[in-house]
Amino acid sequence: MSDTKITARGLNRSLLARQLLLRRESLGVGHAVRRVVALQAQQPASPYVALWNRLTDFDPADLDAAFAEREVVKATLMRITLHAVHAEDYRALREAVEPTLRAGRLDSRFQASGLTVADADALVPELLAYADRTRTAAELQAWVEERIAAPPHPRAWQGLRGYAPLLHAPTPAPWSFGARPSYVSAKPRPVLADHDASATALRTLVLRCLEGFGPASVADVAQFALVQRGRAREALKALSDDLERLEGPDGTELFDVPGAPRPPDDTPAPPRLMAMWDSVLLASYDRSRIVPPEYRKLVTRVNGDVLPTLLVDGYVAGVWRPAEGGIEATAFHPLPDEAWEGLADEARSLVAFLADREPRVYGRYDHWWSKLPPAEARLLPG
Repeated sequence: MSDTKITARGLNRSLLARQLLLRRESLGVGHAVRRVVALQAQQPASPYVALWNRLTDFDPADLDAAFAEREVVKATLMRITLHAVHAEDYRALREAVEPTLRAGRLDSRFQASGLTVADADALVPELLAYADRTRTAAELQAWVEERIAAPPHPRAWQGLRGYAPLLHAPTPAPWSFGARPSYVSAKPRPVLADHDASATALRTLVLRCLEGFGPASVADVAQFALVQRGRAREALKALSDDLERLEGPDGTELFDVPGAPRPPDDTPAPPRLMAMWDSVLLASYDRSRIVPPEYRKLVTRVNGDVLPTLLVDGYVAGVWRPAEGGIEATAFHPLPDEAWEGLADEARSLVAFLADREPRVYGRYDHWWSKLPPAEARLLPG
């Protein structure tokens, strides 16, 4: 264990610094996405709100263009969920999580369709050839069903959709992607079902994880990628000569890349109105780095929905949603006037940002607010 120790607050500030949340920065969209590694993208608006929180004068049209030009791509990756990543990172990240996607998408549910893993291996190259140009989900499902002997089964297409290296293709919608997705084959294609390629790529993923979310433990790396801890441990061991080791606040061994920012504990952290499923809330095994344990079940609901949150002094302090006339902010504990003033400034900016796209963004999730405990809620005018 290293003699270098880091406090819980030091871990928080390191995370915020690497995720561009200590101050907004003037970066191009592609550069920004590479800096933060990956933006959770289950909800189409979230990559946009995430970058609004991180960049000075962020123009959503710039992310539209990055998606359209495939500088930034959207696909199923870490934690078997949708992420937006830089195109130059996609192949290594996809190969790193290959065993997880293979096990998670060609599992017993997929095989309930009557197909085997061998059938999938035979179908995927043909599927990717068919998706050499943009295809709708309906077209791809019909293609799959024409090629299987068993009666059509939704699990067949669902499994192949999640396993095959398909990118989401932009469709007309406020946030580049709508409710009816289209897909196109990834180029260059990741190597599939190759242990050595996956192990090599996992080392790249580990370095990117540390750069964007470190310092991190074996468990943190495994959580970030949703890979077995043994795989994470092996990758860190292979990289050990090039990594720093630290002792976490509870004595856990942490790893980091040399020279990565680790700001002082007393570095100010401005308030932020975070996107649903923002990566900072989910990328670490130890989520207390940014989510107080007593609030975790309030912001991460039983079905996995992660509500849009208030960050105050670098930690989750409540949730927000658009409301008539502005942003409704619900604080889980009393906040000082200075914090409310900072949140009000953010709310005015966010309302203006959303106005031309989707003023009531995340409205379909409003039902969760009826399940929150009593708390102070304020309307922050737009």
